[in-house]
Amino acid sequence: MNYWPLLGIAIVVCGFALRLNPALVVVAAGIASGLLAGLPVSDLLALLGNSFVSNRTLLLFVLTLPTIGLLERAGLREQAHVWITRMHRLTLARLLIAYLGLRQVLSMLGLLDLAGHAQTVRPLLAPMAEAAAGKIDPDLSVDERDRVKALAAATDNIGRFFGEDVFLAFGAVLLIQGFYAQHGIDLDPRSIAIWALPTAIAAFVIHSVRLVLYQRHLRRVHASRTMDKATNAAD
Repeated sequence: MNYWPLLGIAIVVCGFALRLNPALVVVAAGIASGLLAGLPVSDLLALLGNSFVSNRTLLLFVLTLPTIGLLERAGLREQAHVWITRMHRLTLARLLIAYLGLRQVLSMLGLLDLAGHAQTVRPLLAPMAEAAAGKIDPDLSVDERDRVKALAAATDNIGRFFGEDVFLAFGAVLLIQGFYAQHGIDLDPRSIAIWALPTAIAAFVIHSVRLVLYQRHLRRVHASRTMDKATNAAD
């Protein structure tokens, strides 16, 4: 058995340890492993090209990050914060519940990457949720602010996870169909998607209740803090 192709693993470990360019390290490791495995140069280049083409959608995230960074530098988070502050009737629970419903509906239609942590939660939803929570309790602690951000991220996760199963062409639906087909059970993907709908509705209701309860928790904390300040001022 030829163990020389495993040298590519050592190249990856050393490259990351030296904090070299990750893309160059991975490509160099792939070329080294391919040559040591005895692949012709033409076949090796074809393999790299096919791998690049088959994973080209990952480049969308590479382009998204600098775009979001430029928008944040231009004040996107601050503008979202100010916008929510001006909307007096929009509470934290209403904001996140509305986003949860929108995220689920988009996921049910197959628009999975139209929203997400990088393109929606960090630059928009998290600062908007933080501003909405700040209207309830202006003196939010660092832990409470982190909890609000975590709730915003969790809302996106739940909306996508329980909404995508309703989409007919989603991989999990086809995987379920294939699994049952191997055991002689013929299922229509539409039936699988329809039976995933009650779970999506239950997830929406449960997480909405969690958001409402957390909003009440913030109000109780603010009321308690206000009472303590009044007591200390009277003393």
